[in-house]
Amino acid sequence: MNGNLDALTTIFTEFYYWVTVVFMFLIHVGFCMYEVAASRRRNHMHTLMKNVMIIPLVTVTFFFFGWWIYWAFPSFPFGGLNFGAGTANLPWADTMSTNLGDHITGVFWAAFLLFSWTAASIVSGSVIERIRSSALWVHAVLIGSVFWIIDAAWGWHPEGWMVKFLGYHDAYASGVIHAIAGGYALGVLVVLGPRIGKFAADGTPRDIPPHNPWLVTIGLFLIYTGFWGFYAACNVPVISPEVIGGQITGTTWTATNIYLAPTTLSAITFNFLMSLSGGLMAAYVISKGDAFWTFSGGLAGIITASAGNDLYHPIQAMIIAAVGVVIAYKMHYWVERRFKIDDAVGAVAVHGYAGFVGVVIAGFVLWGAPSSPYEGYAAINPLGQLAGAIIMFGVLGFLPAFIVSKIQQSMGVLRIPKEIELQGLDCAEHQAYEDAVHAIGEADKAQLNNA
Repeated sequence: MNGNLDALTTIFTEFYYWVTVVFMFLIHVGFCMYEVAASRRRNHMHTLMKNVMIIPLVTVTFFFFGWWIYWAFPSFPFGGLNFGAGTANLPWADTMSTNLGDHITGVFWAAFLLFSWTAASIVSGSVIERIRSSALWVHAVLIGSVFWIIDAAWGWHPEGWMVKFLGYHDAYASGVIHAIAGGYALGVLVVLGPRIGKFAADGTPRDIPPHNPWLVTIGLFLIYTGFWGFYAACNVPVISPEVIGGQITGTTWTATNIYLAPTTLSAITFNFLMSLSGGLMAAYVISKGDAFWTFSGGLAGIITASAGNDLYHPIQAMIIAAVGVVIAYKMHYWVERRFKIDDAVGAVAVHGYAGFVGVVIAGFVLWGAPSSPYEGYAAINPLGQLAGAIIMFGVLGFLPAFIVSKIQQSMGVLRIPKEIELQGLDCAEHQAYEDAVHAIGEADKAQLNNA
């Protein structure tokens, strides 16, 4: 019976992660639609191309070294690198290939890979219409295959040093993915500068509305859908191992969170939908019915509550989501006015500020709760969560992005030339299209004359 249960668990886990990865793919589809809708017509193809190329660039680099980082870095720099676990997940390891003896690694790796795409897409949206594709792709690899996976090793791995020593708890990645990606985006934006015409001569910010509000809406709904799959992918499906004489005994659950503490899909369903609802309602009120911010607020609400949504009561999740949305909205416009930051889609606010606030709030609401099922780990506490949020947003997010962007700027490879920005990044493709149409028309005329 034990053997049958083990086989069932393996089969179910393999299929479970495969399904969640397919759902999570919708996040990237949603980001593509959302960013194209937010950009102006003359930049559509460029926006699409830089998002599409995130897929191969991040996938290949994550296969070669990103996955190794997650397994090798949980204790670094305080306990050294875990070369044993890291070696087992290098690209030439047996588990990283077609292997009938391993049903799990590929789909589990893919779930983390989709998290990597998400982190890169968050940065991509904030910098539309002015960054060189090559510069963005460098940042996509760094955030997608290096920095976010370091913070996952520290704050998401069951043996991560932040979990052990700080009591850091971030079940559905308010900080681990969203705060770091938002901080990284801010680091790039500070150096990149605003779009031409974003600010008036007196420094007053101008609104550049989305090109296609319908596409914004559909894109965000696809992100909601993919995010629900993301929640499921952050859990580890299990069948209770307590089997005596062929009978399952004791408390049985269906999953653990990322820290291997028991939870259920029912719990995250309640809290996902309640935090989405709290975010939407708060955003509608605070933005006075602005459609762009209302839809984005639903996402910000989920992100705010995600740190503790494995432990919150659904009403707590709704209220925390609403609080995070108000703070993120206010912060966006204050930073925009004060520092002249042009975040084209509000990514820093929706992901970065909301994620940071969500991690900090969890420290107070869950104060004293276990951060992990393992003995000897620090309990969840406000100071540990604040330190974790700073590490995610500032140390691993903002700082490396700022440094790399400064280097790119000094080399002249960060921002497109002014004349190209005014014409639009699709000008070359558009001109080629017009030339082709003209050539076809001339050929047709010649054929008619010959006839």
